[in-house]
Amino acid sequence: MEDDKIKIGITQGDINGIGYEVILKTFADPVMLELCTPIIYGSPKVASYHRKALDLTVSFSIVNSASEAGHNKLSVVNCSDDEVKVEFSKPDQEAGKAALSALEKAIEEYKKGLIDVIVTAPINKHTIQSESFSFPGHTEYIEEKLGNGEKSLMILMKDDFRVALVTGHIPVSQIAATITKELIKEKLMIFNRSLKQDFSIGSPRIAVLSLNPHAGDDGLLGKEEQEIISPALQEMVAQGIICYGPYAADGFMGSGNYTHFDGILAMYHDQGLAPFKALAMDEGVNYTAGLPVIRTSPAHGTAYDIAGQGVASEDSFRQAVYVAIDVFRNRKRDKAARVNPLRKQYYEKRDDSDKLKLDTIDDI
Repeated sequence: MEDDKIKIGITQGDINGIGYEVILKTFADPVMLELCTPIIYGSPKVASYHRKALDLTVSFSIVNSASEAGHNKLSVVNCSDDEVKVEFSKPDQEAGKAALSALEKAIEEYKKGLIDVIVTAPINKHTIQSESFSFPGHTEYIEEKLGNGEKSLMILMKDDFRVALVTGHIPVSQIAATITKELIKEKLMIFNRSLKQDFSIGSPRIAVLSLNPHAGDDGLLGKEEQEIISPALQEMVAQGIICYGPYAADGFMGSGNYTHFDGILAMYHDQGLAPFKALAMDEGVNYTAGLPVIRTSPAHGTAYDIAGQGVASEDSFRQAVYVAIDVFRNRKRDKAARVNPLRKQYYEKRDDSDKLKLDTIDDI
């Protein structure tokens, strides 16, 4: 039914990058409008400028709020000053303000229940900084605004290839001091829960990477593996989480061992994201796990080097929409299963006959 369509709030991101290009290309396909009701938080004027400059054939309706969004249509909510100008490939403070205005409006309407999920187009993390936004990126901002006290986990994913991070956007010089047993355990708990609830994996297998080269070589190249990472894994295994490691990152990724796990937990940003983007950037998705809100984003940035040329691929953005829809549905099913537990069926062998027994699962 039309009323059951998932409403996707899409933030315009940096208007001088490829955000509008990948958004408009994605929803030029009418099949996408059958899957969801998309609402762009941005500027009709800017959207029209991009559409004309890139010669894209896609129509949209101008609405005041997501509550007015029609079915089988792309809608745009005006969030910024009509005088804002597009200057392709240029980092600009006004573009940063426009990106923040769109993000703030999407969060406001999410809190009102007018949209179901949020998909963010790429921002310029420098031009968006202001008194209202002093965060390393979308993930940290959304955690504060919509987290309800929960901690987030950045997951980069393509299909069954999922890479999460213990530490995110921090300087390399701070990584070793930041990694603690408690932090690793916290991230593993979030990762495990997300794999179950968001991706419907019954018994997730998580691989954990080491911090030091060659997993520390028994303390020769560092002792974090012996003193922090391994003890954390042992405690998590005792709590029923299926995790393995720590694995030396180079051999683990180079050998293809990553294909045997449902998730990979890397210690820091480039350790996890460099191999991920080398293998899966074109259709990769950035998913913010651990929060009540479902938020996804394409795995690429503003791509100033190709902005305005019409050559940007929308594959990553389209996949971000797909993931948001899938996670929303999976969470809905998971919630229903917990409210109304399924009855478990099994056969009990007795003499020469099989007798069907029924039992109720107390804790799924």
